[in-house]
Amino acid sequence: MTSPIYLCPMLPKTDIRLPSRIQRLIEQGEGQQLDFKKEISSEVKIAKSMVSFANTKGGTLLVGVNDDRMVAGVRADEERHVLLKAAEFFCKPAISPEIKEYYLGKRSLLEVVIPEGSDKPYFALGDDHKWWAYIRVEDQSLLASKVVLDVLRKESANQQTVIKYSDNERMLLSYLEKNKRITLKEFCKLVNISRWRAQKILVNLISVGVIRVHTTEKHDFYTQS
Repeated sequence: MTSPIYLCPMLPKTDIRLPSRIQRLIEQGEGQQLDFKKEISSEVKIAKSMVSFANTKGGTLLVGVNDDRMVAGVRADEERHVLLKAAEFFCKPAISPEIKEYYLGKRSLLEVVIPEGSDKPYFALGDDHKWWAYIRVEDQSLLASKVVLDVLRKESANQQTVIKYSDNERMLLSYLEKNKRITLKEFCKLVNISRWRAQKILVNLISVGVIRVHTTEKHDFYTQS
């Protein structure tokens, strides 16, 4: 059973004009390709969400919807200005979102579609004035590790990867058959190689689909595909 869509008290029920497709998205709730924003509070924060979608499978921002699915609406002109500024000047490379407006009386709901990027990785300008890459994991935008960045670069360049299995690769796959998962630090220790060398092996194995990377807030870990 889906959860009902609630309207903020400032929005009379008779004013809401949302297509059934948008209502279904709201009922669905936030996830891998869907994020709700009550409003756009800063270019920095929204750029982070944008690049996380562009670096993954693309996604949709619904601006004017609270996390609890309540539709509050926004002042569309102000929000659109911040969105476009963030997409052009706070994302690198720049992102071209598709923005649709749905009227809710004096306020609006914005549907912002971020396509999957063709020039990965994408970076967002942070409060520290540095550029950071993010990926979308479930309903979160998480910082991309060096391994993930290199995988994204390979995908974007459409590079073919040829694997020559050495003892290091064989030991890694044997370990994963018995232990299910491994971190970069554990892999370095297992085969006694440098972090740089371990990262290169992981990137190659991920690129050919032999192993998978799983990003969490604390660290990445790797499993057999």
